[in-house]
Amino acid sequence: MRILVQKFGGTSLSTDEARAFVVRHIERERQRQHQLVVVVSAMGRRGDPYATDTLLSLLPNHSAGLPARERDMLLGCGEIISAAMLCGLLHAHSIPAVALTGGAAGIITDSQFGRARIVEIRTDRMLQSLQDGHVLIVTGFQGMTEAGEMTTLGRGGSDTSATAIGAALKAERVDIYTDVNGILTADPRIVKDARALSVVGYTEICNMARQGAKVIHPRAVEIAQQARIPLRVRSTFSEDEGTLVTDSLDFNQRAAVRDRHVTGVAHVSGVTQITVHAQDGHNDVQLQVFQAMARHHISVDFINVTPGGAVYTVFDQDAEQAVAVLQAIGYDPAVVTGCAKISVIGGGMNGVPGIMAKIVEALTESGIQILQSADSNTTIWVLVHENFMVDALRALHAKFSLHE
Repeated sequence: MRILVQKFGGTSLSTDEARAFVVRHIERERQRQHQLVVVVSAMGRRGDPYATDTLLSLLPNHSAGLPARERDMLLGCGEIISAAMLCGLLHAHSIPAVALTGGAAGIITDSQFGRARIVEIRTDRMLQSLQDGHVLIVTGFQGMTEAGEMTTLGRGGSDTSATAIGAALKAERVDIYTDVNGILTADPRIVKDARALSVVGYTEICNMARQGAKVIHPRAVEIAQQARIPLRVRSTFSEDEGTLVTDSLDFNQRAAVRDRHVTGVAHVSGVTQITVHAQDGHNDVQLQVFQAMARHHISVDFINVTPGGAVYTVFDQDAEQAVAVLQAIGYDPAVVTGCAKISVIGGGMNGVPGIMAKIVEALTESGIQILQSADSNTTIWVLVHENFMVDALRALHAKFSLHE
């Protein structure tokens, strides 16, 4: 069986025009003799009638008083509507199709409502539907516990559903359809000459997704990487091939990836930098600080630890609580609010001298102060004031000639 998984996001299903493109993509792959599993998200985005955020807004205080089990029942409705709608549309085009919820498709999860993890995918029913000649439509974002309770998979849940199903069915590929033409070197709303990448490695795109690129969720990429299943990220609204995400590259693709030290730049805004200095005679500042953050469920990032203290970031909405927690245990932290984390990402930068020098050159030439930096094998991060974020992204994109 030549199985292809197609995942269509909310914007791909939100209008008659968009849905016509969806049908066209399905018909094309059927003509290529693929057996199709189509994973769908809820239609539209915030404000649209059946979008997940719209369903959530029906509840007072966004479900503050609703138990997590019942909240998942509500949030799963958008994908069910999408699946039934698309099934009807395919039948209207004489394409045999059947729609299944995540649970009916065999996606078994743990019982962590709202952030469930997939435990197992039982493929018998999906395989039977494919053997019967149907296009199989599966609701993304949801699964079912062993006890038969509906669960949702949390952020990026539909992407995760698609790659997990692809792995379980040993699919030839997973195609993620969205409203942009593949993976771009930067956010095109900020960097006008950002360009689409034809091919990128799993690790690079996973890092880009973690650092603010919103085209695909990193959890989904990790599943595809573990199963060695190629991904394509492509536009619903064109026939363009988009971006291939894989480590199984032919010779020409490998050469192209090696020659590109930096793949792209990404950003996360709305963060606060916190600096805590050790008190005289105390050498356990790091232990006290991070234990305190953990006890109060405050997520920390961009961590630099020295013998004299610690520097790290939290999201702006957590900053006030983080400072209060630190003051309660006797520290007087220095705080810089309104920061942005800029990431320079590339699988080809490991061991290449001069990358950090070019980053510093680009930002210094633009008059942008670096507040903090860190690096890994494939990413260098810098923290800047948020009002310089746009200039920083554009300067770095130009410095590494990512538009070429």
